[in-house]
Amino acid sequence: MIAVIKGDIIASRKLVDQEKWLLPLQELLNKWGTTPENWEIVWGDSFQIEIDNAEEALYRALQIKSLIKQISPKDTGKLSSTIDVRMAIGIGEKTYSGKRISESNGPAFINAGEKFSLLKKEKVNLALQTPWQELDDEINLYLRLAGIFMDKWSISSAQLLQIVLNNPKITQIEIGEKLSIKQSAVSGRWNRAYVDEVLAIDNRFRKKIKQLLA
Repeated sequence: MIAVIKGDIIASRKLVDQEKWLLPLQELLNKWGTTPENWEIVWGDSFQIEIDNAEEALYRALQIKSLIKQISPKDTGKLSSTIDVRMAIGIGEKTYSGKRISESNGPAFINAGEKFSLLKKEKVNLALQTPWQELDDEINLYLRLAGIFMDKWSISSAQLLQIVLNNPKITQIEIGEKLSIKQSAVSGRWNRAYVDEVLAIDNRFRKKIKQLLA
């Protein structure tokens, strides 16, 4: 079982300088694999990523979300980014490996593509499709509810999330040192970003996947 993330950048054309999101995203994806075998950015603002360990899929999607949501807008006075990211996670088998990820195939790719085509209709920016309907129903409900605050993350909230996701064992004191703010300010940002809730959803997802693949 592998996972595939299929996504696109929402409102990317609102940024005159496309490299503001493109270069950081490429840098992140390069840490996970090589292009075009493991990931590709196509059609300007669409991308696809293959993840060998299905348990990591949601965590990777959250890392992408936190990265994109901290891209500063043209109007530097705004507290939130003018762009966002829409992603579908597909889990399943890989039946064909191409030289490019866009040439590879299998249920994981089909699930990602099918779910991605439904995101606008379902009015969500993050969802998954797997071989297990019960898992889909549970996790997609959590993601729909989490989307209420994740889609509204401020730049500072997204920055905090990125630090936590990249350093899972980091303390609030260490975060404060990294951001040059007091621990009390970190605590406030932590609560506004709903860090505990986000991590709880990822932990639940990992636990369920591990049980289903056992």
